[in-house]
Amino acid sequence: MCLIFTCGEHTFRKEVEGYEGLTCQCHNCGNYSAHVIKSNPWFTFCFVPVLPLSFKGYHDVQCHVCNFAQPLENRPDVMNMKGGGSNNIPMQNHGPPQGWGPPPPQGQPPMQYK
Repeated sequence: MCLIFTCGEHTFRKEVEGYEGLTCQCHNCGNYSAHVIKSNPWFTFCFVPVLPLSFKGYHDVQCHVCNFAQPLENRPDVMNMKGGGSNNIPMQNHGPPQGWGPPPPQGQPPMQYK
């Protein structure tokens, strides 16, 4: 008789209370797609969670684009946003795209391609 058992680890994740719906910038890729997540890792036996590997869990700022996770304690900018304070994504006005020259001088017709 042959019995096969599988052991492993599964992490349960949920949003941290007070940071629901908060989107902040990832310090790895620069995208505004990071969320504050609480992670609780568990030891599993035959795909059934049996033993917690951490009783308190981990509070991380995790990016959904590059999967980079950083401890919340290392992000004071995000900790200041708790409860919805300053939740806006900053819009930057850079002007015209790089490589565009100054506007044509006044009184001169624009260039035409033939």
